[in-house]
Order: sequence, then structure tokens, then C-alpha cells
Amino acid sequence: MYGTMKVAIGGPLKVAFRPWVEGLENIPDEGAAILASNHLSFSDSFFLPAVLDRKVTFIAKAEYFTTPGVKGKLTAAFFKGAGQLPVDRSGARGAGEAAVKAGIDVLERGELFGIYPEGTRSPDGRLYRGKPGGLARVALATGAPVIPVAMIDTEKIQPPGKVVPKLMRPGIRIGRPLDFSRYNGMEHDRFVLRAVTDEVMYEIMKLSGQEYVDIYATAAKRRIADAAKADKEADKADKADKADKAEKAAKAALTQTEKEQTSP
Repeated sequence: MYGTMKVAIGGPLKVAFRPWVEGLENIPDEGAAILASNHLSFSDSFFLPAVLDRKVTFIAKAEYFTTPGVKGKLTAAFFKGAGQLPVDRSGARGAGEAAVKAGIDVLERGELFGIYPEGTRSPDGRLYRGKPGGLARVALATGAPVIPVAMIDTEKIQPPGKVVPKLMRPGIRIGRPLDFSRYNGMEHDRFVLRAVTDEVMYEIMKLSGQEYVDIYATAAKRRIADAAKADKEADKADKADKADKAEKAAKAALTQTEKEQTSP
């Protein structure tokens, strides 16, 4: 089914958007490898597989596979056909363990496993700190090389809230494989996991040219949401204050008019 979906989706994507690719020779013709990419858009998981000859498997939130009804079944079939694996993200630790297991299973079959070290899409186009739990643990547990990937301009094609995508050329830069065999047997050392993740993120930053922000993208999204909420509340308070002042001014004018009408 993956081959069918690749032709049905990948073919039209390549024709319509004409993505440019650099470093395609860094993808091995066979054998396990991890593709660690920045994450700018929902479409990243479709543009990257579209330009590769080999199957690449990403993980996706379980809700895409469990929604009831006809639409839910079609969505689930679409994601399965596109090579997506469901991961239950109901608990932070449970989600991490599920992602690690999914990645190990894919790599033990000698396939390509795609992962977004940031853990979620960038809220503003910048590159955020990578989470060490998934990428580094999978890499050290399997010994598979990590290939850094940079998606370019995919966030401009279909920004959040926009239904019709913009026809423009996104880019994909694929870096040289990174070997972390020097850390064999140290997959439970949190300092090693952090070092591996930071090295991969540095390579992605060089490939993408993005500004790097040393906080997690999830934290940045919370800050943005909190700021938006604060602005909304401030705007509401300002409108209420203006309405109160207008009401007082109207009452004052009415009082003055009454005084003038009753004066001799």
C-alpha cells in the first residue's frame, strides 16, 4: 500500500511543488538509518518520502488512527498507507517509550526511520532544542547512523489555518550520516543522550540556516499561547474601561443637560 500511496501522493506533490533536493547521495541504498529532521509543517512527512526511492517510516499521534466514523477510517488508511506509525501520546513517558520501541522495530527490519527531534512543529520557523529521549536512545540502541535533514520553506506552503496551499518550491537538504558508535552501551546516560541530540541539532541548524533557540518548542508554544491570552485579556479590559468611561461621560452630560433645563 505504501507504494500505491507514494505514487498517488508523492507523484503529484513532486509535479505540483517541484521540491529541490541536495545531498540525496547521503541516503544509503539499503540498511537501517535514522532521518532526523527539523519540523516546520504537517507536510514534512510527505515531501521527504516523496523524493526518496526507499520507504521511510515516521511516527504519528494515535488520534489520527482512532477517530470514529467514515472520515476517521479514511484518515487512518491514509496515514497507514503513507508509512505512519501510531504512537499514544497520552503520557509524556509513555509517548517516549512508544516512540523508541517503534523506531527500534523499524530499524531492526533494516529500514529508514524518520523522527523530528524537536518533538513538535516549530511555532515560528526557528529551530528549537531537541528532545533526547527518542532520537538518541534509538540511535544508541540500534547503532544505526543518524542522517540530519533540513526541510526548507515548507511552513510557507500551508500555514496553520490556511486551507488552500501555496504553490511554491520547498527544499530538502540531506547531510552526511553521523556515527555515534563511540557511545555504545551508554544509552542510559542522560549526558550522553543530550550530547548526541545536540550534535544532531547543530548539523540540522547548519543545513537549514534557521535561528536556534535553546528551549523546547513545546515550551515556546505555551509562551506564545500565554502571551496571546494575556493580550486578549488586556484588550478586553481596555474595552471595558473605555465603555465605563463612555458611560460615565454620558451620565455626566445627561446630568448637565437636566441642570440646564431646570435652571431659571
